[in-house]
Amino acid sequence: MREHEDAFQQKGAKLVAIGLGDVGYARQFREDSKIDFPLLIDDKREAYKAMGLGSANLLHLFRKDNAAARKRAKAAGHRQVKLGKDPFQLGGSFVFAPGNKDLFVHVSETFGDNADPKQLLKAVQGSSPGASLPSVSA
Repeated sequence: MREHEDAFQQKGAKLVAIGLGDVGYARQFREDSKIDFPLLIDDKREAYKAMGLGSANLLHLFRKDNAAARKRAKAAGHRQVKLGKDPFQLGGSFVFAPGNKDLFVHVSETFGDNADPKQLLKAVQGSSPGASLPSVSA
């Protein structure tokens, strides 16, 4: 998402990441990933539960879609440095707008199943004119 942060800001949106772990892990993640947007810690998984985000298991490591995602990540220069608090916790990507509106929801089905930033930007662009601009969580 860091590569697309400027595009979101130009549309008036704010990026926010939510992760498990402690302050030390979040600090290391921020340094490794070079993100500038807020990184919130959800050590009790309240946001994960509220959004219905599930967990993977060891069998997910052998899924074809997961293997393809690992290959893409490696080719892009991404690497996993350290396992977090729960390496099986799956994530999601969301675009929220004022008035309790969900403009975009993507719940990950396996590791590396991430929403395309272009889809997130399209959801931001599709928010109603004149309304306060949405935030994006990933």
